[in-house]
Amino acid sequence: MADLMTEWAARVAETELSAALPRRWAHTQGVTERATGIRQLLGEDADLLTAAATLHDIGYAPRLAVTGFHPLDGARFLRDEHGADERLVRLVANHSFALLEAEERGLREELASEFPLLEEPLLVDALVYCDMTTTPDGGRTSAQGRIAEIVGRYGTDSVVSRFIRRAAPQIFSSVQRIEAALAAQPR
Repeated sequence: MADLMTEWAARVAETELSAALPRRWAHTQGVTERATGIRQLLGEDADLLTAAATLHDIGYAPRLAVTGFHPLDGARFLRDEHGADERLVRLVANHSFALLEAEERGLREELASEFPLLEEPLLVDALVYCDMTTTPDGGRTSAQGRIAEIVGRYGTDSVVSRFIRRAAPQIFSSVQRIEAALAAQPR
């Protein structure tokens, strides 16, 4: 059944992103590839991570952009139009410390009340790792490189840049925890 979730996630993401936002689709495919590469850390939640990685940016799809805040728009779409798994929806809603960006946008209470943080640190860290070590074109990068790229793309004073600079210490910590867990895996 879990395999069906990843297949479904791939179909939904491709439908919503591939034609409308090809660069975002390339990023999504890279993030999914990263998730596939760290499956061994997640055990029974490996497919959930892969589905969340595949759907994390679905809210950027033009037809779904209601608030303009992609984690909230994507989570609402997954919940309301697809009745998606609650853990999956909460991961999408809160990916990469979205609550801090929601605060910058005046949407913190809305996001927090509709989609509480998932209290599963390994899953949360794993999704941050996959997202924040993948370039906009789907390639690999460091978390530091990704944050610099985001600030450069959005401009220093943008809401996204303010958020990402605030989130950077937490992002770096998440990435370091996953890198340490991967290094500790038997080879």
